[in-house]
Amino acid sequence: MTISSVPGDVRRPEDQKDALDNSSANSGSVGGPLMMHAEQAGYDVPAYTTSSPSVPPMLGAMVDPKLTDSDAEKQIREAGENNFHRLGWKRLTVVLIVEAIALGALSLPSAFATLGMVAGVICTVFLGIIAMYTSYVVGQLKLKYPHISHYADAGQLMFGRLGYELVGGMFTLQLVFIVGSHILTGTIMWDTITSHGTCSIVLSVVSAIILFFLAIPPAFAEVAILGYIDFVSIIVAILVTMVATGVQSSHADGGLAAVNWSAWPKPDLGLAQGFIAIANIVFAYSFALCQFSFMDEMHTPSDYPKSIYALGLIEILIYTLTGSIVYAFVGQDVGSPALLSAGPLLSKIVFGLAIPVIFISGSINTTVVARYLHGRMFKNSVIRYINTPMGWATWLGLIAIITVVAWVIAEAIPFFEDLLAVCSSLFISGFTFYFPAIMWFMFIREEGNGKKWYQFRGAKDMVLIGVNLLCLIIGLIVLGVGTYAAIQDIIDRYHNGTVSSPFSCSPVG
Repeated sequence: MTISSVPGDVRRPEDQKDALDNSSANSGSVGGPLMMHAEQAGYDVPAYTTSSPSVPPMLGAMVDPKLTDSDAEKQIREAGENNFHRLGWKRLTVVLIVEAIALGALSLPSAFATLGMVAGVICTVFLGIIAMYTSYVVGQLKLKYPHISHYADAGQLMFGRLGYELVGGMFTLQLVFIVGSHILTGTIMWDTITSHGTCSIVLSVVSAIILFFLAIPPAFAEVAILGYIDFVSIIVAILVTMVATGVQSSHADGGLAAVNWSAWPKPDLGLAQGFIAIANIVFAYSFALCQFSFMDEMHTPSDYPKSIYALGLIEILIYTLTGSIVYAFVGQDVGSPALLSAGPLLSKIVFGLAIPVIFISGSINTTVVARYLHGRMFKNSVIRYINTPMGWATWLGLIAIITVVAWVIAEAIPFFEDLLAVCSSLFISGFTFYFPAIMWFMFIREEGNGKKWYQFRGAKDMVLIGVNLLCLIIGLIVLGVGTYAAIQDIIDRYHNGTVSSPFSCSPVG
């Protein structure tokens, strides 16, 4: 039968083992390990043997047997599988850094200015540790159910077909909006460098075109090569911003001692304003969103914890130092992104240094969402391997459509940044916090040896229950309060008359 969407394996572990052993015996020396993934995932797999006219090379090539009669198609599948399984843990770390650490790091000083130094540091470190843990849970689920290729598959595992469509929609919308935010950031960058000498619409089109071309390579291992440039770019941009703001403050009247930073939150800080600052920190730790997609290309998925720990510690270090040091140098008037506080000339220089991170980090989101949509549209065809003329034609067409849609949304909606905040509160709250907690309770929690679901299973179980309940609560708070805060900010901007016009040539930054 045709391999279709997977509801998940609900058999006992011993039954799974028997099925895998039988699969290995029936499949011969070629198919045994490969059938293991499909059986474990709950697929209804046809019995292949070494004498079969065609043997699916890997899990990703599980397609309708009618499509595997051609030797040429088998070669296409084998080449495609080899191309999409070249990611090791070091390159996974780089890809996660590309996806996670962008110019959003330079929005954290303004969050510190709102929350104060103490609360800013505590929130940054605490949320970073929680994000590391939930990302670890995401990896655990991927190892247990190898058929999961994107977050939508995890949605189906949790909630069936409805979950697949709902989470898939959230996944697609969030990534498209992130691409749109990078188009806007690119427009601000060109505006700053050219001193607003060109219509902003033209500059946004230029940014969209660059994002399109960088998204053409479909394999994440190829993106990892650009990732080294991306990482150096953001580190240099942050360091130059720190040095520039520190020098400016030291030369100002009163020196660094006169900077008006505070250890405590702003006076008369409202709920909406305070939570928008927290939401900026939450959004900075959204790397779990694409983790299933990246892990699906790993040749040794069990190595993923190394990447999670490395990324988490790097993020916590960069975010905490950037937020606290730049805020201490600039004070309450710090801009967002903070490099706008470096002065007219240095802002141009730092934006120039940040060009790689603006576009490389933006393009990987296009690649992830396109891989999800392309694989869904051509799941039973060799077209999905993007190594044939039709595969490349459909791939290029799809990333062009995604880029155009992201550009239109970013330009057409006058409160796009606030709309992105709404989507992040609605979606990142789930992808980073409450979805992993639900996954743990449903699929990762150790067997109870006959105990009911509500009965404790030892000290370790009690601790993990508490941690995952905390993740669930944090996610629901971000979902509710974060969405309210973002919508309230849109209303306030309309009342204050600060909403910009759609498709305007006026400067956007």
